Amino acid sequence: MPLTLNQMRANCQAARNAMQRARTEHFALGAFNIDNQDTLIAIARAASAKKAPLMVEVSQGEVEALGLENIRDMVDNYKTEYGVEMYVNLDHSPTVAAAIAGIEAGFEFIHIDISQARKDASLDEIIAETRQIVDYARLTGALVESEPHYFGGSSNLHTENIDYEEIKKTFSSPEGMRSFVEATGIDTYAAAIGNLHGKYPVPKKLHIDLLRELRDATDCNISLHGGSGTPGHYFIEAVKVGVSKVNINSDMRVAYRNTLVKELTENPNEYAVIKLMDKVIDAVQEVVESKIDMFNASGKAVVVN
Repeated sequence: MPLTLNQMRANCQAARNAMQRARTEHFALGAFNIDNQDTLIAIARAASAKKAPLMVEVSQGEVEALGLENIRDMVDNYKTEYGVEMYVNLDHSPTVAAAIAGIEAGFEFIHIDISQARKDASLDEIIAETRQIVDYARLTGALVESEPHYFGGSSNLHTENIDYEEIKKTFSSPEGMRSFVEATGIDTYAAAIGNLHGKYPVPKKLHIDLLRELRDATDCNISLHGGSGTPGHYFIEAVKVGVSKVNINSDMRVAYRNTLVKELTENPNEYAVIKLMDKVIDAVQEVVESKIDMFNASGKAVVVN
């Protein structure tokens, strides 16, 4: 059932309060992608077990497969069932129209990523279109996230090594962050400090000193995309510095797929696949809980009945 405008605004205000708590209490909300109902159940159970606030997020592919309204309803259903503090983030929304649809569906967090779909988009175009979403988001109070550049990698299991010299070319700068935030009015800036999408054969390396410079540059919230495959000590340091949101996807997908393959192999005559999903959900939940601990978010939930 669609939310009323007042309900959307109340949810968005609660989301703003959660991000403010993250800043003052030095924790980060994990933003965990869902592919289906199984991963959503795993996330909700992890939030309940850890008493942690978090975000469920979907990118355009999941939106096309599941539908904005269905995603909103599913999250609300499990939010109520498990009594958890859980928000919805529209991740890497590629167009103004897609981002507006997310706002109108009542998503509390909107990430507008013009350069994902149009890698040749100019900075002026990215600023102008991001500004449109910032202005439109006033309808509900949704928090808007963006960045002035294409973010590397993909949410998959990669076999190639990480070319850090190439990645450094896309690192955020304090001056660039400050000017982009001032030009757009965004709530959250997606920083590039060595993080990139996907899971790689080697651990990722985050430039924490650069993160400190970014944190000093502006009062805007800071997010880290591409959190999978990152050693936990980087997250511990990042939340101390002031990161408020960390995106996780590939680590969950690897756990899901590997466990499902194992269950299918060990049960060759079982065609009711739903009977094999308990261990799959458990594996994904374990990943989510481990990230919550790294983000210092355990016990930080505030649930209003």
